[in-house]
Amino acid sequence: MSQFALESIGAYKKARESFDLVVQDMTQLKKEPLCYRLIAQQVASPESICANIEEGHGRLSRGEYIRFLDFARGSARETRGRYERMKHWLTMDIVQHRVGLADEIIGILTKTTETLRRDLHKSSGNVSYLKDEDISEEPNDDVFPPTPDPRP
Repeated sequence: MSQFALESIGAYKKARESFDLVVQDMTQLKKEPLCYRLIAQQVASPESICANIEEGHGRLSRGEYIRFLDFARGSARETRGRYERMKHWLTMDIVQHRVGLADEIIGILTKTTETLRRDLHKSSGNVSYLKDEDISEEPNDDVFPPTPDPRP
């Protein structure tokens, strides 16, 4: 699949936004000794969301793709939970915004995996390979917007 298709996935765009915000937030906390471990873990978890979506996108089988999206969803839950625990050092506005963004990512990934699983079961256990054509037929355009046809 093309890099364009990856960058147009809603959860991926939001995961990259989350990563950028985490870096910004954790930079503010780097002088706080109690946050040393939290900072490293909080930077790692949204990075893991991005990395798992990227790795899953590079897989050929739908089942593997679903598995990596599940990993990404787990990392989004981790990011969300840690933000809730970091309320001692961050403003409530920041915590609420970041938790809301994580909830959006979790929701998109949950809907996407449900759709992909349903479609996988419809194929009666046959091996299903992801192609740009498969993605363009997904009903949730926020998750999988149509991919332009490169053919003239």
